[in-house]
Amino acid sequence: MTRRLYYDDCYLTEFTACAEAGGEGQRVYLDATAFYPTSGGQPHDTGMIGGVAVTEVIDEGDRVAHVTAAPAPSGEIVCRVDWSRRFDHMQQHSGQHLLSAALEEFYHISTVSFHLGADSATIDVTAAGFDRSQAADIERRANELIFENRPITIGYRDAGDGAGLRKRPERDGVIRVVTIADLDNSACGGTHVRSTGEIGLLLLRKMERVRQTLRLEFLCGMRAVRRARADFEALSQTARMFSSSLDEAPALVAEQLERLQEAEKHRRRLAAALAEAQGRELYQSAEPDAAGLRRHVVRLRSGALDDEVRAEAQGFTAGSRALFLAVVEETAAVLLAVSTDSGLHAGNTLKSLLAQHGGRGGGNAQVAQGSLPTAEALEAVAAALR
Repeated sequence: MTRRLYYDDCYLTEFTACAEAGGEGQRVYLDATAFYPTSGGQPHDTGMIGGVAVTEVIDEGDRVAHVTAAPAPSGEIVCRVDWSRRFDHMQQHSGQHLLSAALEEFYHISTVSFHLGADSATIDVTAAGFDRSQAADIERRANELIFENRPITIGYRDAGDGAGLRKRPERDGVIRVVTIADLDNSACGGTHVRSTGEIGLLLLRKMERVRQTLRLEFLCGMRAVRRARADFEALSQTARMFSSSLDEAPALVAEQLERLQEAEKHRRRLAAALAEAQGRELYQSAEPDAAGLRRHVVRLRSGALDDEVRAEAQGFTAGSRALFLAVVEETAAVLLAVSTDSGLHAGNTLKSLLAQHGGRGGGNAQVAQGSLPTAEALEAVAAALR
């Protein structure tokens, strides 16, 4: 059994321990450890065991396994936890407790799960609706609690005594309880700071619906400082592009986006008009076949049967006795357009051919579209229509 030193002292970063028999290769077992293993949404610690780097720490129930970059020495060895990584995790995890408690206090919103990633942390909560105004209120309340520098303490109690806990424990026996003074009591085995002030600050960044829950992304401490600096630099760069102040930049971006959208609509209208005119020109240059039908085939290696292709087809089939065929080789897509006096029903004709060659699609009397499973099938349909 491994004695878990981090349970009682989250600030312990250097300790001496004995490597137990049974540690094989680069998997080391200690009689006592301050290295936190991945669990409860919090990643593992890193550091050194006898001068060898610890790359992973695994909870194996009664024991904690330490995976090292090379075989570690046996016997009594000095171990060091990477304090920078540990303290960062302590800030984020303590910030999660505080944020979850604030959500419960203000909106009676429960936290379902917690995940601490390399760049940010998230909690999934049971919130039917939660807008940006509410997020700002919670962020402000969380930071007020941080500035109050409330003590965060660790204690133990029987799991049967669930009174006052934010969430009932899922295990029996003695449980470890992390308490934020006059705010929160939570059963938790993770590492935490001694007071809310050490969380530094809390920044809420993103909200997204994930199945039946709402996911909130947040950062604490230096993570929040770095992210706020990166956001400021990004906004400053945008403002410089518009020769504006930071406060004016969002409105100017929105204005330019609106103009771009209008310009794109205008471009598409012009492109469609040009394609339709080109279709009419193609009709004039096409020679009628023996049945008096004018045909034109467009072959595209890639891309899509977009509005411009459809407009060209419309221009060509505006003339009498006309058939327009377009195929995209990469996606095995096909479009058929015919004039009203062609004697063909585009939808019925193409649907029948597609069915014969394992394809799918359909359309109306004048225009039909579909796809085929292979290039060979596409060629067979195109040959039947040429």
